[in-house]
Amino acid sequence: MDLRKLKTLIDLVSESNVSELEITEAEGKVRIVKGGGAVVQQVVAAPVLAAQPAVAAAPVAPVAAAAPAAAAAPAGHVIKSPMVGTFYRASSPGAKAFVEVGSQIKEGETICIIEAMKILNEIEADKSGTVTQILGENGQAVEYGQPLFVIE
Repeated sequence: MDLRKLKTLIDLVSESNVSELEITEAEGKVRIVKGGGAVVQQVVAAPVLAAQPAVAAAPVAPVAAAAPAAAAAPAGHVIKSPMVGTFYRASSPGAKAFVEVGSQIKEGETICIIEAMKILNEIEADKSGTVTQILGENGQAVEYGQPLFVIE
């Protein structure tokens, strides 16, 4: 998708009552979300589907649905992403991470950075405690409300 078309779409979303727009084309997928007066865009390359050979397989017993649901709910206080963007554990590529598993953190302490629209936003802990899990992958895209850390 060319830049002019993308800019036009962003302008249309920002000037209208539409809060979210998603368009899929051959070269990729564009999702524009309006929130709090700002327009956020996310571009994801479309997956290329390869032809898969047909394979005969024996029937598989169904897996209990309760097991994945229990594993998906981490124990402790979950710190979630306040925005869509790119998650970074450190202030720069060669720098030490803000927190590691086992780190003692205080409320208001910076624990990561989320880059949104070329702006680096420091994310602070909303509770004091010990980091027990880091759920975000460095350099990966995160969604609004996605769990990033678990603290106890």
